[in-house]
Amino acid sequence: MPKYSMIVEYIGTNYSGSQVQPDAVTIQSELNKALRTLDKSIKKTIFSGRTDAGVHSKGQVVHFESEEPIVASRFLNSLNGLLPKDISVSEIKQVDETFHAQLSAKYRRYQYKIVNRNQRSVWDGHSLLVREPLDLNRMNKSLSYLIGAHDFTSFKSMKGTNPAKDCIVYKADCKKDGDTIIVEIAANRFLYNMVRTIVGTLLMIEHEKLEPEAMKEILEAKDRTKAGPTISPDGLTLVEVGYENYPQRQAKHKK
Repeated sequence: MPKYSMIVEYIGTNYSGSQVQPDAVTIQSELNKALRTLDKSIKKTIFSGRTDAGVHSKGQVVHFESEEPIVASRFLNSLNGLLPKDISVSEIKQVDETFHAQLSAKYRRYQYKIVNRNQRSVWDGHSLLVREPLDLNRMNKSLSYLIGAHDFTSFKSMKGTNPAKDCIVYKADCKKDGDTIIVEIAANRFLYNMVRTIVGTLLMIEHEKLEPEAMKEILEAKDRTKAGPTISPDGLTLVEVGYENYPQRQAKHKK
């Protein structure tokens, strides 16, 4: 059967996460409904990974199989006409039968948007407002301790059922654009709530005026109670899923 991949974009605010759940409206349930309206032979969709309730995407990758070949450009137009306004598909292409949206992925890249000013604005979009001034240099030093292969138990939700704890972080830094700070983290995999807890810990270190090395100590403690809070999902966006090795452009922090 022909296999296709899609890049799916969504604003996750009104959804109970990406994956199908009983009695819940999710990104996958809406996508499946639209796909099966166009092609009843599509039995299931496979996402590159799960995003939590309220998390957004610019680059979620999904694959599906159809009994008959489709005309991708025409199918794309029809699909976007059926999807809710807060979900869209930017690309559909045929892929090799060995492609798997989740298992073939080499890395995922997330961004968390922080607006750092005294007052909110209606134009802030999906972001976290932090009124206390933040030090970009300190934040980057804190994040640098996460780069490499580590046990990320300290940043994993205790409610998660997956026993996995090891990840390889390829990039962890932040940049400033006006009064907006974008925290970006790329890794081979992410644990449940991992990015939101890392950003919560980063802000805890800033608020409490701890040394940036506190991030290293929290990481090595392998204890969720040592880390900061799991902050709002609204500032978090999955921006890319990569299917080739992550480009090694960022030097690892020298310990």
